[in-house]
Amino acid sequence: MADIHNVTEFIFLGLSSNQKVERVCFVIFLLLYTAVVLGNLLIMLTVATSRSLGSPMYFFLCHLSFVEICYSSNIAPKLISDLLVQRKVIALGGCMAQVFFLHLFGGAEILLLIVMAYDRYVAICRPLHYTSIMNRKVCAVLVGIAWLVGFVHSFAQILLIFHLPFCGPNIIDHYFCDILPLLKLACVDTYLIGLLIVSNGGTLNVVSFAVLLASYVVILWHLRTQSAEGRLKALSTCGSHLTVVILFFAPCFFIYLRPSSTTPMDKLVAVFYTVITPLLNPIIYSLRNAEVKKAVKKLWIRTLKVDEK
Repeated sequence: MADIHNVTEFIFLGLSSNQKVERVCFVIFLLLYTAVVLGNLLIMLTVATSRSLGSPMYFFLCHLSFVEICYSSNIAPKLISDLLVQRKVIALGGCMAQVFFLHLFGGAEILLLIVMAYDRYVAICRPLHYTSIMNRKVCAVLVGIAWLVGFVHSFAQILLIFHLPFCGPNIIDHYFCDILPLLKLACVDTYLIGLLIVSNGGTLNVVSFAVLLASYVVILWHLRTQSAEGRLKALSTCGSHLTVVILFFAPCFFIYLRPSSTTPMDKLVAVFYTVITPLLNPIIYSLRNAEVKKAVKKLWIRTLKVDEK
């Protein structure tokens, strides 16, 4: 068996074979990744320093921003650096690590979105009991569960491919390591493993999306009895969250709810969920939330006053 595990590195084909196009992509993705990090750090800093953003909703938002930074940082820096070189190489161990953390942060984000939906359900449907139900201990436990589920999901995925033999070729038609492209390079029949992988990721996505959809149906049904002002405020908050949910799950369904194969469209979809979505989330939450915008302005004013001194 040792002789057929002779692949020690993989070579990415990248986004394009045209070097001029890659130079342009380098500038674009460098700016996008910088915006992802700074935008999500701004939300985290704003929530941490603002007394008006002390509710559980913003506690979860802060953790979501942290996950977005980690998720994008697992892929974007390698992508950006590879755009400047002709030979894009990653070690076997680095490839496996990239797969593991991709699914760890992705799974954690899915559960955080569910936790945020539950928070909105309690706030809207059981407002009198909100502070007792969503106390600090409960919030910390829910975030811990999100990370635990992400770890279990990722561990199950990596376990299916970790012992696969790779004896060549070692060229991946992608710009990062993911499970489905790796299956094509294995020296054994991976049909059953591919079904298990797609079932694992697909089940998590479908069940999570169904739970989220059901929670918002219940919330919308409950809003019938509230005043017009209360409905508008609740719909504004839920609308931001629902937009983020759709942006996250649409690419997931494209990847997992189809046969275990790779297509050129996968690269475009991957760009969306590794760089674009983590950038859009802080924009969506800040632009559609008056409290966040007010807190950001106060933080900006305090920063300017400190600089003047």
